[in-house]
Amino acid sequence: MYLVYFVLQQIELSRFNEPAPADKYCHIKFLCTNKLKEYLLLINHLKTVKNGSQICRPLDPNAEVIIGVPAIYLEYVRSIVPDNVSVAAQNCWKVAKGAFTGEISPAMIKDVGANWVILGHSERRTIFGEKDDLVAEKVAHALECGLKVIACIGETLEEREAGKTEEVVFRQTKALLPAIGNNWDKVVLAYEPVWAIGTGKTATPAQAQEVHASLRNWLLTNVSSEIAQAVRIQYGGSVTGATCKELGACPDIDGFLVGGASLKPEFVDIVNATA
Repeated sequence: MYLVYFVLQQIELSRFNEPAPADKYCHIKFLCTNKLKEYLLLINHLKTVKNGSQICRPLDPNAEVIIGVPAIYLEYVRSIVPDNVSVAAQNCWKVAKGAFTGEISPAMIKDVGANWVILGHSERRTIFGEKDDLVAEKVAHALECGLKVIACIGETLEEREAGKTEEVVFRQTKALLPAIGNNWDKVVLAYEPVWAIGTGKTATPAQAQEVHASLRNWLLTNVSSEIAQAVRIQYGGSVTGATCKELGACPDIDGFLVGGASLKPEFVDIVNATA
């Protein structure tokens, strides 16, 4: 959705820098990641969206907005977004160079001006079979190369129904600890309840908050109280304009990893969920 705004409203880019009223200030920046999974759908949307008030409404300046872009469009998107919006790759490989046809390295991502990467996404884990150790290797190399990382974790429906949510989430996070080391300031955790993504099932705000709080307590015990308090934990379970306000009010939800709703005007509402 953010690419829609930028292309259609180039003369309106100054709206992104309008000062917000003082009561919109928040102590921790709320993080929203727009993951453009269907670029052709977005292009079609660009041709049909009108100059409505919802599209032109300014974004909350206390929300950090990141657009997750397919590799082929990284440089183009970076060239048209304003400076207060970051760009992320949706994946990268675990080493700097070599015979890895079709892969993209952190160095390549940085070369085109992007400074974030999404790793361990549920689709990478389920469709491409990425395991915890591979995700950790990717995270380690991305951080070593100077990228910031959105590291995804989350359980499947079978794991949820078996009562293994915490076991899975804690295991996936534990695998990341050596990879992250002292670089927690460059990492965001994104909890994706895979069972609530495109299945018709919905995680309630209470269910999402429960997992986020449990994960934060786990970090308190296994990393440090400082990291547990400071790390941002996103929620990525089919977030929409209708659910974002209640989810955003949960004390341990620090932002959203947005899928399908990022291609619609309601993405503005999601970004402004805590404004």
